[in-house]
Amino acid sequence: MNKYMNIAIKEAQKGIHENHGGPFGAVIVKDGKIIGRGHNQVVLKNDPTCHGEIQAIRQASKKLNNFDLSGCDIYTTSEPCPMCMGAIMWANIDHIYYGCNINDAEMIGFRDNIFNNTQKKDLKGRIIELEKDACLALFDEYKTINNKTVY
Repeated sequence: MNKYMNIAIKEAQKGIHENHGGPFGAVIVKDGKIIGRGHNQVVLKNDPTCHGEIQAIRQASKKLNNFDLSGCDIYTTSEPCPMCMGAIMWANIDHIYYGCNINDAEMIGFRDNIFNNTQKKDLKGRIIELEKDACLALFDEYKTINNKTVY
């Protein structure tokens, strides 16, 4: 398994088991080192912008003391929603590796697909599906959690 995706999955598991939000974790890597990580904290913080990718971007930007994350890659357990994709594009992140796609997220109650647009055509060659089976297992784990909230 890809080591960075494995860390993103563990980050997501932390969030779902602490009832912070959905099964979404992310890590940002630069020069082989993790410089940002995050998991969905929408429920914990009552903030719809606290997605895993956004949390990781905030941490990476703080660590680098720069909003420009050129030269970085992001590994995330699910294909980024349009809000996160926009933030990734604004941050100039080079590659996006994701596990499950937006249709997979819809199957567990998330509505990202209604917000999906044509952003993917502008990212051709930069957005890569990776370790889908492991991330689908994470989604299955999420389905077994009681008292979860989807939005």
